[in-house]
Amino acid sequence: MTEFFGSLWWLLITLGLLITFHEFGHFWVARRLGVRVLKFSVGFGHRLWSRTGKDGTEYVLAAFPLGGYVKMLDEREVDVLPEEREEAFNNKSVGARIAIVAAGPAFNLIFAVAAFWLMFLTGIPETRPLIGETSGIAAEAGIEYGDAIIAVDGSDTRTWGHAVLALVTHALDREDVSVTVEDANGLSSSHVLRLSRLGDDFSEEKTLEAIGIDPWRPVLPAIVGEVTENSPADRAGVHEGDLITHIGGEAVESWNWIGFLVQTHAVEGQPLAVGIERDGVAMELAVTPEKQKDGWFSSRLILGVSTVDFSSEQQAMLDRAGMVLRLGPLEAVPAAVKEMWRMAGSTLALLGRMVTGSASVKNISGPISIAQFANSSASAGFSQFLFFLGAISLSLGILNLLPIPVLDGGHLLYYLIELVKGSPVSEQAQIAGQYFGLIALAGLMSLAFVNDILRLFG
Repeated sequence: MTEFFGSLWWLLITLGLLITFHEFGHFWVARRLGVRVLKFSVGFGHRLWSRTGKDGTEYVLAAFPLGGYVKMLDEREVDVLPEEREEAFNNKSVGARIAIVAAGPAFNLIFAVAAFWLMFLTGIPETRPLIGETSGIAAEAGIEYGDAIIAVDGSDTRTWGHAVLALVTHALDREDVSVTVEDANGLSSSHVLRLSRLGDDFSEEKTLEAIGIDPWRPVLPAIVGEVTENSPADRAGVHEGDLITHIGGEAVESWNWIGFLVQTHAVEGQPLAVGIERDGVAMELAVTPEKQKDGWFSSRLILGVSTVDFSSEQQAMLDRAGMVLRLGPLEAVPAAVKEMWRMAGSTLALLGRMVTGSASVKNISGPISIAQFANSSASAGFSQFLFFLGAISLSLGILNLLPIPVLDGGHLLYYLIELVKGSPVSEQAQIAGQYFGLIALAGLMSLAFVNDILRLFG
């Protein structure tokens, strides 16, 4: 329940910020170009709050948060007095109308750059693309355990996210690609991944698995290094050096499984069967987990045990894999712009491949997935939430630029046609476009909701 309310809260925060900034783009440019704004609304439907400012604009907060709008003075919608005609949107030049409509998506891109800039300034924990076991295409290419992917097709790959995005594009096209890796001694080498050999059953959701790359993860035996005093484990009789063999009747394969199995099988306030091995003797203890706060709006159940120390080899790998990237105010600007363009290019490439059918439409996410990502990123820390905000703002900007009537991109298409032919698109064509746009948008939203439900229960 706490996860549900946490997800809902961060969804509202995310959409509130991004929609307000998007609509403010339209509002700000319209006012600068002399257009009177009648209403600035965040959300649709039932009015929760409203106020009319000194500028004559009505500011509204509405109940349905998946969007917003800026209503401008327009002779096609309301009667306009002769002395006010110069302030009507429809009487402005095509260039001015294009600027006003494009301002919303443009402000989303500006927001993304600002979020990434602040993220780099704050410092973001990152995981280098360090490789564990290899098989198949990757092993045949000569990539080995402990190698770190530093470039794909000549483009730097600082994190696993960068590496996967770069590999997905080539994998979808069944295109062989050069990958540069660096070993533990800092020596780099180039290898060619024969992605042209990927089968027809390839799914971009399992790109690394299909290539034969297993990301490196520290694997520790489930041996208790320390028991917190007066914790559930301490009260149940767990000792330092005990090997945890099973939880809730399910075998514990490594230390990483403990947290997952506790969340899966435990119920707050009820004993949980924990199997241990002590000095070669197997026994079972009843441990009653306690709830511990984990982030602002979430919590988890804990036993109160910690692991043994990493071996020197594992610690060396951890030092290579983990880093905190922190940049100065000036250095962070080009880094933020580069991050925005990298993600924009990957998003557009994926959209293009979904249109042609080479990528699955399962990649489209709706509000449920966004809410879950918002909650998990907020729980992970401020810099992770900033990255999430930047990524969603960028996606919102790109979505609104799609040439679908009712979206900003559809209006821009009309104005570009007007520039070419020298006269506005006919009213009949605009009405037909509105119907098409509504159907297309409804279909897109329905697909996103279906994908969300399948992820939730799949």
